[in-house]
Amino acid sequence: MSLISAVRSRLSLKISLTLAVLLLLLTSGAAAIITLKQSQQMEEMTLEKAKLAATLGARQYGDTFDNAIDSGLLTVNDVFDRSYVEIKGWAWGEKPKFHTRFDAFTDRAVLVFQDKYLENEDFVFAVGVDVNGYLPTHNSKFQQPLTGTAEKDLAGNRTKRIFNDPVGLAAAKNVESSLLQVYSPDTGEVMWDVSSPVMVKGKHWGGFRIGVSMERIGAQKRSLIVTLAAIFAAFAVITIITIYVVVERAMRPVVELTAAAESISMGDGLDTAIKPQSTDEIGQLTKAVERLRVSMKAAMSRLGG
Repeated sequence: MSLISAVRSRLSLKISLTLAVLLLLLTSGAAAIITLKQSQQMEEMTLEKAKLAATLGARQYGDTFDNAIDSGLLTVNDVFDRSYVEIKGWAWGEKPKFHTRFDAFTDRAVLVFQDKYLENEDFVFAVGVDVNGYLPTHNSKFQQPLTGTAEKDLAGNRTKRIFNDPVGLAAAKNVESSLLQVYSPDTGEVMWDVSSPVMVKGKHWGGFRIGVSMERIGAQKRSLIVTLAAIFAAFAVITIITIYVVVERAMRPVVELTAAAESISMGDGLDTAIKPQSTDEIGQLTKAVERLRVSMKAAMSRLGG
């Protein structure tokens, strides 16, 4: 039985391991490529949603001003007021706040629809700023009650400030359909900044900015990678087991034939015919061993006679 065991353990194992290694290499390569493409597509889809949201937000912001002018609530000069009046009575530090002739109106008119955009969990903020980066009305989450402490109010109450950093000014002055930038606000989180121009009565007023969380996109990518890795790992395990079972079954005729050949070599089994079970190579080999058995039986008969 040592020869049979050797055939079974070595050949089937060798074939199984060879196929398994090849499969794992191919599967790993395919998994890496698919994961990379899916991650890129996820990020691209999120940014495309942000571009669409910025475009719609800019149009809605401009229409709100247009309607206010048409109804007499504001004048064109009011909307394009650039005489920023600092709000006194609070210690703003290096980031003062300002009133304009239109910020009381935006507090009533744009806050609700701006906040609607934040129902998308990928968006950090959604605001309109004038051409100098002045933000008259921030989202509700960034209008926390003032504490009088500059550091706390800097992060919690960010409305009516002028965001004239390079990214903020580029977003405010941009006149292309959309502008994508990497933004590092003073709150510390790095994010994508997607903006579209706001037009009022055909004139460029400023921009509508959407902040997209890179951290959330990264978390989604990691979740996707883990999910795909688990799927491919399960696929690989199932396939390897299947390969082993198939190889084992395919090796059974070889094992049986090996057992018969070993029995013949020992002088036993010469009276037991070996019938081929197939017409493939193993079947042809079985016929050859059967001819060997017949020849050996005839030779033994002549020697015995």
